[in-house]
Amino acid sequence: MQVIDSSEPGFPEAEAWDGWVAQDARGHLLQTWAWGELKGAFGWHPIRLAVEQDGVLMVGAQVLYRKMGPFTLGYIPKGPVLAHEEPEAVEMLWQALHAQARRMHAICLKVEPEWRDEEMERHKWLESHGLRLSPESIQPRRTILVDLRDSEDEILARMKSKWRYNVRLSERRGVEVRVGGLEDMPTFYDLMCITGKRDQFGVHTLAYYRRALALFSPTDRVRLFIAYYQDQPVAGLMAYAFNRQSWYMYGASSDVYRELMPNHQLQWRAMQWAKEKGCVQYDLWGIPDGDLATESLEGVHRFKAGFGGEVVRYVGSYDYVYSPPLYWAMRQAWAYRRKRSRQALS
Repeated sequence: MQVIDSSEPGFPEAEAWDGWVAQDARGHLLQTWAWGELKGAFGWHPIRLAVEQDGVLMVGAQVLYRKMGPFTLGYIPKGPVLAHEEPEAVEMLWQALHAQARRMHAICLKVEPEWRDEEMERHKWLESHGLRLSPESIQPRRTILVDLRDSEDEILARMKSKWRYNVRLSERRGVEVRVGGLEDMPTFYDLMCITGKRDQFGVHTLAYYRRALALFSPTDRVRLFIAYYQDQPVAGLMAYAFNRQSWYMYGASSDVYRELMPNHQLQWRAMQWAKEKGCVQYDLWGIPDGDLATESLEGVHRFKAGFGGEVVRYVGSYDYVYSPPLYWAMRQAWAYRRKRSRQALS
């Protein structure tokens, strides 16, 4: 066995890497090559590592590094990839990850796998490799998954009756959902800005959303849907698909014609697209993990819960710390930065 990384000649290219990630049943969109390229264009530095045996990739990870002021964070989103999990390969991977993180002067390596919270053996697996549970996560720890394996009628039947009604109401009242392209991204971005201001959350730049569409379009792993009423854009959604999974990643709506329920029809159209692509689940990408009575995102939870999916909680964020004093300082800075961000939006 040997460790290889994406800086070396002969490392698998994008298509081969993604094909290998998909060999892991839980191989995730955030471990695909294009996701690394997307983040690489906006402040992160992606590096892919893998353990190879006789030309076969066994285990590996896409690691994203980012400077945060004087600190450097190493981050494995929805990984590592365990296509062929063997103890020797896993141990080699961890050794390589730590060596790389130290070369990058990382204060810690943050790992957020796609493993469910009830998988106690996975918690123990992470702890056995020196990681500890962190209160700060980057990806949502709790989400709702809609099962797409049944017929469309059965999927609709699992929704709350008001949600089924709203899907049809939107159609009857003349809301038209169209598939958008790069030329429609300014329209989507305007909707994102309206929604961010109304619901008090930060949005990416127009360039980010353009790149998020452009990078995944050649492999047909993304769709931009925009809902129109009388040719006026009223809502939009970007959905992704990979490895029989699909995700509602970005969504927005205007302040007018909300009574026409365009978001319900958009979600249904995204589910139909994902099902046509052979996906078995649709991830509504995040609900609050705390007490809903005190959460500003209670309305988001209520909207997503109406589609009849399963509430899932993941193992969370685990950190491997290389410098305890600097790690503590970074956590304080991170908490302060998030607090300031919330205040700026209030």
